Amino acid sequence: MNKLIKISAVAAALLAVAACNDKEEQAVVAAPEVQQFVFENDDQKAAYAIGVSMAQYLEQSVKKQEEVGVTIDRTLIAQGVSDSLAGKSELDEKQVNETLETFSKKLSALFEAQAKEAGAKVKQAGADYLALNGKKEGVTTTESGLQYEVMTQGEGDSPLATDKVTVHYKGTLIDGTPFDSSYDRGEPATFPLNGVIKGWTEGVQLMKPGAKFKFTIPSDLAYGERDTPTIPANSTLVFEVELLEVVK
Repeated sequence: MNKLIKISAVAAALLAVAACNDKEEQAVVAAPEVQQFVFENDDQKAAYAIGVSMAQYLEQSVKKQEEVGVTIDRTLIAQGVSDSLAGKSELDEKQVNETLETFSKKLSALFEAQAKEAGAKVKQAGADYLALNGKKEGVTTTESGLQYEVMTQGEGDSPLATDKVTVHYKGTLIDGTPFDSSYDRGEPATFPLNGVIKGWTEGVQLMKPGAKFKFTIPSDLAYGERDTPTIPANSTLVFEVELLEVVK
């Protein structure tokens, strides 16, 4: 007799709990006895691990879909896996492909709408921040909308857009969340000034070697609608930049 607990038994227990939640008078569901898995060999252990890995991936996918309001029946997911492994299915290959294609388009539209709404909120928050920041003493707003504050003056010639510069810097979102810092890495950065975001290209040309400026950069002079794990789309960014050297 196989000593592994069958997936169907686990699914049945989950369904029993879910059914109780729908009743006005909930019955107490006795928790099943905890059974220790005993694998007869490494192949059985590997097979179980494959199932766990699949379930973890599916759960992450389901949770992401539920974030945009799509209800996913986990019982049917488990049934589909079980039927497919048993060599049977309620849908043929064509129906599976067509169904998933339609579902994918639905999800894409929902995710796009969610991203657009989130981006609009971030952009408005940035605009509000810029409006307040621009009124602070010592803050100058350029024609492009870039804002800067001189923290330390420098000496010498300002760089041109075609020059390379060596800088120390730290960047944060408007709420103070850091996303990049050469100070944290322990070494300055050197790059062509015309190879970075517009706000940097414009702003660093206002500096002289030895200067330290604080820049508040509108999203259209930063990364615009590009969304990254550390910088949300339409983010206004704040940088403290120290110009160490101009490399002609």
